[in-house]
Amino acid sequence: MRIGLWIYLSAESPVRHRRERGYWMRILLTNDDGIQAEGIQALRKVLEKRSDMEIYLAAPDRERSGSGHSITFNHPLRVQEIDYDNPQVKGYSIDGTPSDCVKLAVGSLLPQRPDMIFSGINNGANLATDVLYSGTVSAAIEGVMLGIPSVALSLTAFGSNDYSYSAHFAAMLMDLLREQTLPKNTLLNVNIPPGTRDEIQGLVITHLGVRQYDHVFERRTDPFGRTYYWLAGEPLEVVPDPAADITVVRDKKISVTPIHFDLTNYSIIESLSDWKLDALCRLENLGGDDCESKTDSR
Repeated sequence: MRIGLWIYLSAESPVRHRRERGYWMRILLTNDDGIQAEGIQALRKVLEKRSDMEIYLAAPDRERSGSGHSITFNHPLRVQEIDYDNPQVKGYSIDGTPSDCVKLAVGSLLPQRPDMIFSGINNGANLATDVLYSGTVSAAIEGVMLGIPSVALSLTAFGSNDYSYSAHFAAMLMDLLREQTLPKNTLLNVNIPPGTRDEIQGLVITHLGVRQYDHVFERRTDPFGRTYYWLAGEPLEVVPDPAADITVVRDKKISVTPIHFDLTNYSIIESLSDWKLDALCRLENLGGDDCESKTDSR
């Protein structure tokens, strides 16, 4: 377990030095609900009771839900440092997106790279195709893009203010990840039903489901007489897939979904060769003679 971790570390490893000071891990917490949100603060309070880690919070200064993987490049990012009563905890409130927060924390704010990134605990589920919109999941994706083991955590009930069990579970998962190695470019997306440990009915390793919405854009008028639109609508019921994350959380079970960010559909690369794209390439005289339909059989 912990001894197994050290056999891969040199005598000069920063993690080894932290061990000598009584710390085992450097953890970065982030989210898309904002740094003062109940979920991330509940997780901080659980973790800071321990003496085996340094904890850093780098999160948006306000709600940034639904921001996806957007980053800020048209204005500077401003940072406000936040001190907590516990000297092993440091916070940074950032006027950027969740992905900005991870980039900035890893690249400039933290004294050294974190050993692990946990994004959450989000107020509300991040399931199925909704992960493409999620700032919570995107922050974890940013972490794995930087080569850091990352987890996205969500409590699947909007408005719930009881994060006690989800924070406890997150800490247990953190310990487990010390002993395991995630594949390259892969994160875990974890959705936890509300309730106590006794109320949760189990844990299932799942795949992403498909969530569709009956989108409605409500047309409204502001006090100046100008028209604006507000996105509304409800999820549509689809045929349940017992192995999908949506179904599992409905059954009051924790869903753990491995996600990677390679969106390539390798299964159709060969069939695209039948489209005669090389003929189109030659017709447009693209690249001289380099117009062969190349495939990747990965």
